[in-house]
Amino acid sequence: MSAVGSTRGLLTPTAPTPAKRRRRFLASGEGIAGLAILLFVVAVALIGPLVAPHALDAPIGPPGAPPGDGAPLGTDVLGRDVLSRVLYGGLSVLRLSVATIALTYLIGGTIGMLAGLSRSHLDPLLMRTVDIFLSLPSLLLILLLIAGAGQSEVVLIVAIVLVLFPGAARIVRTATLEISTAGYIEAAVGRGERTVAIMRREVLPNIAPAILADLGVRFSSAIVLAASVNFLGLGASPPAANWGLMIAENRPIITTNLWSVLVPAAFLALLTISVNMIGDAYVRSLGRSDRR
Repeated sequence: MSAVGSTRGLLTPTAPTPAKRRRRFLASGEGIAGLAILLFVVAVALIGPLVAPHALDAPIGPPGAPPGDGAPLGTDVLGRDVLSRVLYGGLSVLRLSVATIALTYLIGGTIGMLAGLSRSHLDPLLMRTVDIFLSLPSLLLILLLIAGAGQSEVVLIVAIVLVLFPGAARIVRTATLEISTAGYIEAAVGRGERTVAIMRREVLPNIAPAILADLGVRFSSAIVLAASVNFLGLGASPPAANWGLMIAENRPIITTNLWSVLVPAAFLALLTISVNMIGDAYVRSLGRSDRR
């Protein structure tokens, strides 16, 4: 049975059709608001560098100056334009978050599907390995990796993925176990299809709602972890512009120019809140009251 056919076979009152899910989502004020906020933040991150009034690292006035002519948000700790750095600072946040989430579900999803389909010792072996990573303190693991491998965006992405993939693997395994005995899976196994083909054609389309419902939590966690590391001064390196880094480096001037900290913090909050709003609205479109 094909993935499309198998999906139709699973449609029940608790698993509405894709069209019905879309209608429920579009009818949700929370979902529309979250989507609008997310599009605004993404637009600022993508278009910001093109319309920034000043260069990224060009001093334009005294350090910590309040808003004034030529600097609507004032200057930062080194006298650079806060507005320009805010407009430059979103792209790195989005790039890191998207790359982290993609790798998290590539690794965690593959492990979870393999474990859920396995009927041998592979399942406990994979999940006990996942449990080891799950037991490690997240921020401590990230700091140790940065201390050992150096301070770079690639290292930060790898570190955050190691923190996030265990939870994703468990979600995917649970969803895979629920359908692992379905007729279309048994038929695919009986036809001698390879495990990778079964995962791609039969399993993934049918567990996609569970993954999408969980994605908001992982995305928000990636943003918070990256911002925490940047706040500690161990993420992006100056003169790079990054909303988390801006909060950390402008703390000494918070009393003279509050906007240098408040605006980047607000954009991080908007990004996190919007993704969670979209995730919550999507879960409700499934006809369930909570995430799987």
